[in-house]
Amino acid sequence: MNVLTRPVRSIVAAALALLLVAGAATAHHSTAMFDMQHTVKLNGTVTQFDWTNPHTFIWLEVMDPAKGTTESYSIEGMSPNYLSRNGWTRHTLKPGDKIAMEIHPLKDGRKGGFCATVTLPDGKTLNNLPARPVAPGAAPKEY
Repeated sequence: MNVLTRPVRSIVAAALALLLVAGAATAHHSTAMFDMQHTVKLNGTVTQFDWTNPHTFIWLEVMDPAKGTTESYSIEGMSPNYLSRNGWTRHTLKPGDKIAMEIHPLKDGRKGGFCATVTLPDGKTLNNLPARPVAPGAAPKEY
């Protein structure tokens, strides 16, 4: 005799499926790859701005004064829906714009990170995330 009846098996199967989907959704929205405890300042030229779901992306060419060369950074941002509520539009950044950014760098050292703020050529600063207090003596590293 089978202890689990058909309705019970269906409920158990549905619960397992829900757990698997919830785990995948949580993993997708993780910021684990970014060092959210550190902020790096970048000054560079926008080469591309993607206003797409689920995340926006900014490609930035940054001059490395030590090497005398430019390096390409790929910066992830929040969704267009979230950013539009913070003053951004799909036309906020254009290729060729000279901007300053504060990012949370990738933990693995690659050239990229998660956007915290963008300062536009006119001096206006837009937040990607809610503003966070900066601890005394914890000035962002500048590149």
